[in-house]
Amino acid sequence: MIKTFLLSAFVLVSCLTYGQDEKNTTNEDVGFAIIENVPVYPGCTGKDNVELKSCMSEKITQHVVQNFNKSLAEALDLPAGKQRIFVQFKINREGYVVDVRARAPHPILEMEATRVVDLLPQMKPGMQKGETVGVLYSLPIVFEIEESKKEKRERLKRERTAKGN
Repeated sequence: MIKTFLLSAFVLVSCLTYGQDEKNTTNEDVGFAIIENVPVYPGCTGKDNVELKSCMSEKITQHVVQNFNKSLAEALDLPAGKQRIFVQFKINREGYVVDVRARAPHPILEMEATRVVDLLPQMKPGMQKGETVGVLYSLPIVFEIEESKKEKRERLKRERTAKGN
C-alpha cells in the first residue's frame, strides 16, 4: 500500500514538473547574458540588444562611480591594492531593482554597495518570449586602495634595509 502511494506520488510530481507549458516558464528570472530583450536603463536607446546591454552597463557603472562613497573604503584600514565587491540584484517585472546582495572585504562596504545599487532608477523591464520577466544582474565593483603615507614610509624603510643586507 505504501509502495503504491509513493509510486503514485512520484509519478504525479514528475508529471507536474515536466508538464509545465512554456507560458508558465517565462515567469522565472532570466540572466542578463541570455535575456531576449534586456531591461532598458532610462536614456538608453539602441537598435538591438547588444547596444542596449552596452548602454545599460555603462550607465550602471557611471551611477556607481558617482554615488559610491570611496572615503568609506579608505577609512577602513583595508590593505593597499585592488579591492573587489560583488553585487547581485534583480530587475523585477516592473523594472525596479530588488533582492540586492553584496559580498565585500568589509560589512560596511557591503552596505554601501547595496545602498548605491538600491538608488538605481526604475527601468523598462526585460522580456522573454513576449512576457516581462525578472532579470538577474551581477555587478563587480573594483577599486584601488592606495597605501597611506605611514605605510609607504614603512615599506620604503624595509626596502632600504633589505638592500643593505
